[in-house]
Amino acid sequence: MGEMKQLLEKIVIFDTTLRDGEQSPGASMNTHEKVLVAKQLESLGVDKIEAGFPASSPGDFDAVRAVSQSVSTPIVVGLCRTRPEDIARAWDAVKEAKNPGLHTFIATSDIHMKYKLKMTREQVLKAVEEAVGNCSKLCKSVEFSAEDATRSDRDFLVDVFNTALNAGADTINIPDTVGYTTPQEFYDLVQYIRDRLHPTEDITISVHCHNDLGLATANSLSAILAGARQVECTINGIGERAGNTSLEEVVMTLNVRKDRYPFYTDIDTTQIYPASKLVSHITGIAVQPNKAIVGANAFAHEAGIHQDGYLKERTTYEIMTPESVGVGRSSLVLGKHSGKHALRNRLEALGYRLSDEELNKVFNRFKEISDKKKEVYDADIEAIVLEEVYRLPDKYSLKYLNVTSGTVSVPTATVRLEIEGEVVQAAGFGNGPVDAVYKTIIGMAGYHAKLLNFSVSSITGGTDAQGEVTVELQEGKLVSIGHGSDPDIIVASAKALVNAMNRLEFLKARKPRKNTGL
Repeated sequence: MGEMKQLLEKIVIFDTTLRDGEQSPGASMNTHEKVLVAKQLESLGVDKIEAGFPASSPGDFDAVRAVSQSVSTPIVVGLCRTRPEDIARAWDAVKEAKNPGLHTFIATSDIHMKYKLKMTREQVLKAVEEAVGNCSKLCKSVEFSAEDATRSDRDFLVDVFNTALNAGADTINIPDTVGYTTPQEFYDLVQYIRDRLHPTEDITISVHCHNDLGLATANSLSAILAGARQVECTINGIGERAGNTSLEEVVMTLNVRKDRYPFYTDIDTTQIYPASKLVSHITGIAVQPNKAIVGANAFAHEAGIHQDGYLKERTTYEIMTPESVGVGRSSLVLGKHSGKHALRNRLEALGYRLSDEELNKVFNRFKEISDKKKEVYDADIEAIVLEEVYRLPDKYSLKYLNVTSGTVSVPTATVRLEIEGEVVQAAGFGNGPVDAVYKTIIGMAGYHAKLLNFSVSSITGGTDAQGEVTVELQEGKLVSIGHGSDPDIIVASAKALVNAMNRLEFLKARKPRKNTGL
């Protein structure tokens, strides 16, 4: 593999899950959660982690600084506008990183300059020169982005990028901010800019595509063929509006189709699925079943002809293996008599490296589940890890739940919650068991919240399968998403609600943050 890499050009993977991905509605992450994701991104092998927009809020500043102190291999990037105060704030957040980076940006399309910035082209060029110059005095890794590049005048874009390069940028980024471009058009734009840049040595052309027309991955791959050598992307393709370029789609396309894309990345593809599960759990954004690479159906074969061909030769209908992206093949993993050592081995095979303390938490929960389920599957174990390890202690904690319901009884829920260390208990009625639970818990918390969405799915097959519940909760203008899993679907529903409430509390405490628009 090493010899092959020497013959190929590298594509730099710039992950912006913690910045642009977090701009998904309801997907805000606290500092602890951002650090957990950053560590997984480091295990995944990304080259750069855009940890946030430090000037947007005190919470973002603290999170970027915490990420900077928590990872050592990737470049940790702080986003900043071309304003001096933004640059200073971003540098303060990333300066303790082993490999710090700054990413500054300004809009370059006529519509943005006229209506948003109220600046002339000359003023924008001056701002770029000063901002990039200031960034390059602070660190070696400096990226400049032209917001709304795909709707900007091409020749002006060339002037902007050359100004940035002459001021000290080592990377220039061409964002398709509103997901407007198409593959051939983007190829032409990247090539046009590449052919007119100076200097051309030791610089990287980057692309940042949004998925409004469902073309983010296609546009990014087209840009690579045109000369781009860095792709900005997110896990599961999350991001504002329709999301961003999906990391897993770009990486696996480069892996599978080297005949068309003679490039490589430093991504450990076996860490893709664990990263996907972690981000989905922390943000509360479920991965659609038919999502490429990481969806539940990505390696499922239902049609009889497909099944027949697959059983005879798997490559008839599989262009990559589940194992190559970290999806385990074993169906039955462990049972109630399995020990801690066996559990640790299975966790490591699934891509999870836990401390002894974390393993004990998972093992205790595993024993509870295995007493209820005859067979414990990989997906069950992953759900336990996400529930027990990757969740910060919150304001609300579910301690006890009892529900009665039936054809001749009024659905009643008795709930015991711990609220900031104080245990409270209440009972309530509802139209059904879930309704009773929700009305009781929301009443105990003193919320005036609206349940926007409620969905249930089975983690594995069988009547004893763990159920996974996702809820979307709204209070005022704030929206949060919560996850919960348990063999008892009513308990899973309560966990999901409590998780959504804790996320809502985080959003309330967090000062409003500026949206970058990139």
